[in-house]
Amino acid sequence: MVPNPKFKQVFVLSTAMLSFISFWKAAAVVLCDMGSSAFYAGGIAMNAFGPAFPWYVLSVMFFSGLMLMVYIESCAMFVRGGVYRVVNEAMGHSMAKISVSALIFDYMVTGPISAVSAGLYVSSLLYNIMPLLHVSWHVPSNLFAVFFAVAVTAFFWRENIKGVEESTDKNFKIMIFVTGVGAVLIGWSLLTVWHRGFNIPPFALKFTPESLGWMTHFPWLQTIGLVGIFMAFGHSILALSGLETLAQVYREIEDPKIKNLKKAAFAIFLFSLLFTGGLTFLASSIIPPDLIGGKYLDNLLSGLALELDGPYWARLILQCFVVVSGSLMLVGAVNTALVGSNGVLNRVAEDGILHDWFRHLHKKYGTTYRMINMVAITQIAVIILSRGDIYLLGEAYAFGVLWSLVFKTLSMIILRFREDIPRDWMFPLNIRFEKVNFPLGMVLVLMILITASVANLLTKRVATISGVAFTVVFYAIFQISENLNRKKAQFYAPDEESEEKLNIRSAKDISAVLPELDKPRSILVPVRNPNNLVHLKAVLETTDDETTDIVVLCVKISKGVEAPLESSSVMSEDQELFRSVVLMAEKYGKTVKPILVFSNDPFYSMAQVAQAAGCDEVVMGVSGSTGAEVQLERLAMAWGMLKKPGAPPKPLLARVVWEGRQMTYQLS
Repeated sequence: MVPNPKFKQVFVLSTAMLSFISFWKAAAVVLCDMGSSAFYAGGIAMNAFGPAFPWYVLSVMFFSGLMLMVYIESCAMFVRGGVYRVVNEAMGHSMAKISVSALIFDYMVTGPISAVSAGLYVSSLLYNIMPLLHVSWHVPSNLFAVFFAVAVTAFFWRENIKGVEESTDKNFKIMIFVTGVGAVLIGWSLLTVWHRGFNIPPFALKFTPESLGWMTHFPWLQTIGLVGIFMAFGHSILALSGLETLAQVYREIEDPKIKNLKKAAFAIFLFSLLFTGGLTFLASSIIPPDLIGGKYLDNLLSGLALELDGPYWARLILQCFVVVSGSLMLVGAVNTALVGSNGVLNRVAEDGILHDWFRHLHKKYGTTYRMINMVAITQIAVIILSRGDIYLLGEAYAFGVLWSLVFKTLSMIILRFREDIPRDWMFPLNIRFEKVNFPLGMVLVLMILITASVANLLTKRVATISGVAFTVVFYAIFQISENLNRKKAQFYAPDEESEEKLNIRSAKDISAVLPELDKPRSILVPVRNPNNLVHLKAVLETTDDETTDIVVLCVKISKGVEAPLESSSVMSEDQELFRSVVLMAEKYGKTVKPILVFSNDPFYSMAQVAQAAGCDEVVMGVSGSTGAEVQLERLAMAWGMLKKPGAPPKPLLARVVWEGRQMTYQLS
């Protein structure tokens, strides 16, 4: 019977107990957002510049491969490499606030456009099914879509208040179903094309006065062919949504992270090219142009199912599957928008850019409900103001997508010159100039993005006005909040809110953690200094996450018997240590279980925790004040003191690891 150690204060950092996921599941999370654009991008592009739309949607899908490579390099540099972090590192707080304002605008429109599109697909299906059931259905599609979208947004609003976030397993199952439906749709479409013949879409662009926007005042520019190409590309760029999700999910990708990230990016690219690009192209060849621009403008893939060869009942069944699969993806994108926007706002709040009022936690669920309320109310307002006009939402959506990508790519280029550090992966086409790898490839990508962004500013009046106004308003909120918080430290003082934000929970003793250690082996890694984690790195590099629990222990020294009782909160230096541990674990794609205890003898506490957790190994970093040999001797003495007379020997491997060396003792 092993002793059950009691500590006056035990804190467990549950944030670090991530369940790392395969590249397939990571790709599924991104595609549930990015893939949903297949259901509305083609119709919006058709409405903007005519039957040439499939060429440009396909070109955007090829371009997505380049942007995915930009994100790979970004994630290789920063475990949490979203737009805010990258722009902040490259161009400072002011530009980071502008970029995150554009990103929030993206999220504010992502939810509405996805929910409205799902409503339009459901409405189109009801128009076909209700007459067969002898039910008169005359509800206008746009009106139905508005009510449907508001209901869906309200549902996920409530779910996010309760703290129910996305499940990677659920996204993976959705993508399996969508892939199956997509494969049937592509196969059936190819058979139809083989039977009818392939109609190559025209290349000529036919812009409407609405899609020209302010360009109507510059007729001489319209005569330059390249200008029209970039205008059409800008109208199609909304198909490139969801990339920011890749930066958020990267932290959860399992080891080896970079290799699996590249696999996930390739899977995303291939699926998007075939599903979004391929189906849009097939739809333009099979559906007559007048139907694409009329009956099926808001539900292109639903129309594709109905226009295939075969009996009507079979095509109607396929339409049902298309609508169900599309609704699952689109509705999932609504939740992604709420989760993503709340995550971004919480991230900037950590840097003191948002006032504490926004960070207030829900009394029952512990979520940042005021941020969620703000996002959801804005999304519902956008839905109602749009009146279900998917084209209007699509034009606004492209604003946020483009400018967040511009800031991201520009920042990565700047970091090539500012931080000449080894990278695990670099965007291709580089020229070595002295100590800098000049990113010629990324510069070309940036030129395309900026050109398309300028074209969008000139052609999309509503999107430009609303996007710029929203960005200015949010920037003002960030600026005012930051000024109010200027006297506070970058990392907030340890209070109830900061502990909740880091997901730090308190327990009476170490036994609260033991049920979570369910793997065959366990290793104890004591840590104290965030700048001395070489031993943790060595463990993360060599340990099999499937079979071994990694317990990271921080022992706070308390003098006197009653001192631990007064240590009721985690200090800022402990939070910094925990952050370093979490970031390193995320980098290597391994799960760690950090624990903080208060004790007056750190080596005795190490031995107690190792014995209680049944650890096979203790790996320490070298201490400059005592030395490796003294550390091992003190741990051996503590281990011997805990040994019960007559108890069977429990072997324990003790190691001290530092740069290029290690010292080992076998304890029993």
